Amino acid sequence: MITPASLAIHETRDRLHKLIVIDVRTPGEYAAGHLPGSLNIPLDRLQRALAEIRHAADRGDVLIVCASGARSENACRILAENNITTATLSGGTSAWAAEGHDLHRPQGNPRATWGMERQVRLTAGTVVLLGVLLGLLVHPAFQILSAGIAAGLVFSALTNTCGMAAILAKLPHNRPDAADLDNTLAALRRR
Repeated sequence: MITPASLAIHETRDRLHKLIVIDVRTPGEYAAGHLPGSLNIPLDRLQRALAEIRHAADRGDVLIVCASGARSENACRILAENNITTATLSGGTSAWAAEGHDLHRPQGNPRATWGMERQVRLTAGTVVLLGVLLGLLVHPAFQILSAGIAAGLVFSALTNTCGMAAILAKLPHNRPDAADLDNTLAALRRR
C-alpha cells in the first residue's frame, strides 16, 4: 500500500502560494470553507480530472486536501496509481482552521452546506432513533436498522472509510454542477 507524503500545517502555510491545492471534498463542504486558492475536484470526480492533475503536477507541487486527511489520502493513492505524485495536508482543513489559519468562504454562496461529518452524524442518528422507535412501537425487527448503523460505524472506524459519506456525497447539494467542474479543470490546466 502506498503511503502518500504529508505536509504539516506550518510547511503548507509557508509554501501555500507555490502549491497547486486541490480540495477533494464535496462542493457544499468546499463552499463552507477552503484553503485560499484551492480548486474543488470531489473525490468521486477525480478520475475525470487525471489528465489535468498530471499536467499540473508536471509544473509544480500538488497538495490534496479534505476535512481531516482521510479522503485526501485516498485521492493521493489513486493519483499515485496513475503515476501522479502528490502530497496531503496533515489533519486537513480542520487542522488548518484549528491552528488559526483562515479558510476562504465565498460571500453569498447558496451552496454552503453542512460538512460531511455532520451530515453523517445526522443521518446515522436519525436512522438509529427511527430503528429504536419503530422497534418499540411497530415490531422489534425494526431494531435491525439501529444494529446495521452501529455495525457500519464500527466498520468505518476500523477501515477509515465511510460508506454513508459516499452515499451522501451523491446527493444533489453535495455534487458539483458539470459547468463548475469544467471551469475548475480549465483553471487547473492554466496553472
